[in-house]
This record gives sequence, C-alpha cells and structure tokens, in this order.
Amino acid sequence: MPEVREPISRGDGARRRVLQAALQVLDDDGLAGFTMEAVARRAGASKATLYRRWPTTGALMIDAMDATFQPFPAPDTGRVEDDVAQLLTAFVALLRDTPFPRLLAAFIDAAERDPELAVLHADLTRRRREPLLVVLTRAVERGQLPAGLDLEMVIDLLSGPFFYRRLIAHQPIPPDLVHDVVSRVLPVVDSAGSRAGSEEPVRADDRQ
Repeated sequence: MPEVREPISRGDGARRRVLQAALQVLDDDGLAGFTMEAVARRAGASKATLYRRWPTTGALMIDAMDATFQPFPAPDTGRVEDDVAQLLTAFVALLRDTPFPRLLAAFIDAAERDPELAVLHADLTRRRREPLLVVLTRAVERGQLPAGLDLEMVIDLLSGPFFYRRLIAHQPIPPDLVHDVVSRVLPVVDSAGSRAGSEEPVRADDRQ
C-alpha cells in the first residue's frame, strides 16, 4: 500500500517545517542527496505539495539557506573592540555549535554550478558581513578608527582566521582566538590607517 503523505498547509509553520527538513537533508546527505523526494519524506509531505511552492530543488535550497543565514544584530557598546568581540563570539558559536559549516560548504558547492544560487550566495555573504561593516563604519565616524580604511579588507582580516580554522584546516577554534584577533588586528589597521592618512602625496619633482 503506498505511503500517504499529509498535505502541507499554506501557513508559516508548515513552510518552516519544510525548510527545516531541507536543511536537515542538506546536512545529512549533502548536495548529491538533496532531492525533492528526500525533503518531502523528511517533512512528511508529498512531492507534489513541495513542487507547488518550490518548482525546483534550487528554489527550495535558496529559501532554506535564506532562512538560515540571518545576520547578527550590530551591538553598540561604545567601544569598537567590544562590539567586534561580541560579533566574533556569536560567529564562533555558529561555527562550533550548529551545522552551519557543513551547510555552507554544500551551498558553496551548489552555487558554483547554479547561477541563481551564486547570486544568492553573494547576497547572503554581504548580509553576513553587514554587522561588522556597521560597527566598523560607526567606529570611523566616532574617531575610534582612522578614516580611509578599506573596511572590507578589515572584515576579511577579522573573520578570516575563524573560517580558515573551521572550514579549511578542520581544527577547533581556540577559546582565546576572539581576543587574539581583536587585540592584534584592530591596532594594526588603526596604525596603518593613521600612517596612510598622515602621508603627504609625493610630487614628481620630489622623486628626483
């Protein structure tokens, strides 16, 4: 006797159930196992119901990842060091305590093959970096960091060690890494930005 699947209602709760099932399938089975049939089975729904809402597996993956990649709120403690440390601490918890790293790896792989997913990946990356950008921009406006900094590069320097350890080296993140990164990166960019701002342009006749 064929298995009967419960129809999914159109409410938000039902949608969240399917998206959660999609993330579980992606986490357990990777990109190769991410099919409508697998997600429907995990969600207790029919494939026809899923196809009515999501015409392709790519569309379903986009919705599922979009629901997962919610940015952290940008703190405002009054000190850029504390604001950055709070954001990096939350990021470490995401890397350490959730399936985010595995989901991200599978999503990056899928984005390499699907232009629609690639566009979403770029947007999600921008949104993930936004809280740090807000904090750093505010620090520049308050004079806590020098003007003229390449803030996108500063974000790379702040977040890069955590991505490298967890996703590339597959090593645990040491508990003191947040402190080490904040205490070493921010003084360096502060000093470099201050020097760059104080340098006078060199005239052609000065090079003689």
